[in-house]
Amino acid sequence: MVRIFIIGLLVSWFLIGNTSPAMAQVTTADKMAPFVRLAIECSLQEYPNKIGHTMQSDADQGTPRSLHPAFYGCFDWHSSVHGHWLLARFARLYPQHLLATEARDILGQNLNARNMVLEAKYLMGEGRSSWERPYGLAWLLQLAAELRQWEAEGSADAAVWVEALRPLEEASVLRLRDWLPKLAYPIRTGEHSQTAFAFGLVLDYARITGNRELENLVVTTSYRLYGPDERCNLNFEPSGQDFLSPALAEADLMRRIMEPGEFSDWLGAFLPEIPMVPQSGWLPVAIVTDRADGKLAHLDGLNLSRAWMLEGIVSGLPVDDPRLPALKLAADTHRRHGLEAAFGAHYEGGHWLGTYAFYLSSGRGLSAEY
Repeated sequence: MVRIFIIGLLVSWFLIGNTSPAMAQVTTADKMAPFVRLAIECSLQEYPNKIGHTMQSDADQGTPRSLHPAFYGCFDWHSSVHGHWLLARFARLYPQHLLATEARDILGQNLNARNMVLEAKYLMGEGRSSWERPYGLAWLLQLAAELRQWEAEGSADAAVWVEALRPLEEASVLRLRDWLPKLAYPIRTGEHSQTAFAFGLVLDYARITGNRELENLVVTTSYRLYGPDERCNLNFEPSGQDFLSPALAEADLMRRIMEPGEFSDWLGAFLPEIPMVPQSGWLPVAIVTDRADGKLAHLDGLNLSRAWMLEGIVSGLPVDDPRLPALKLAADTHRRHGLEAAFGAHYEGGHWLGTYAFYLSSGRGLSAEY
């Protein structure tokens, strides 16, 4: 039944033409609806589940729901967190859509004060100083930022969830604030441990919430770890199970903290192979050979994240930069391929790809968002 629902929405995506502005908003929301439906289903699905659980004794045994009363769904904790971010963002942007009501119901059910206290207690438990660091913590702060923006727009529900989330939000900030000064080297993987992508999410959170101490720490750390980088070779990407580009994520981070002229010079030294004329072959899309394999399906996410990172890089350059056409062409190509694969035929990808598709489609992370 869900597959029929999604197929129907996809058909409407292609059949509905340009109409009035009000209808255009409905059409845009309907385009996003398949991703929201995936998040709604996943948020309450406890199994299958992959927990990253450090135990000190037999007393620490538990089920996903008992360990994480809010974020037990979506296969793993961080996917559940960013699935809730998707629900909050959709309900905030499209409050009249029929799925917004379901999204708000799930947020109200899971983001309550008791659950957040327990989640924070778990995070700060013995032996967990590196738990979900940095990826899951960065997404938790994105959820907090989304709720703060929604609250500022007058949502009474969001105000309740902001207050409930506060203990876990503060614990996440504390973990990151303690870690960043100790980080001697960047982590350049294409998966969860990557620092550049997480730094971008955390920096956006800090700016949205006015946390100047955290903002300054992320900016200083980013300059220290990435400022001197030169001559990155894109031929080493992707690795076989990447969902993030180490090179593009770094550039997407640095455009957040540099003025256009400075960023243009830095990018020229860091990625000198970006062509000065539009061409499609300089950054081929990633190929997925088996979407039922959770690790191989990561590459669908890579195409989506590359698309938004390329768009972010474009937004950070001067308007007359000669590399813009090549960057935009690569972004459009990756966007098209990524969105075509994001509709959850297999749970291995469906439990998280909706978030990546919605992050891209809703323009989150672009400077205009703030």
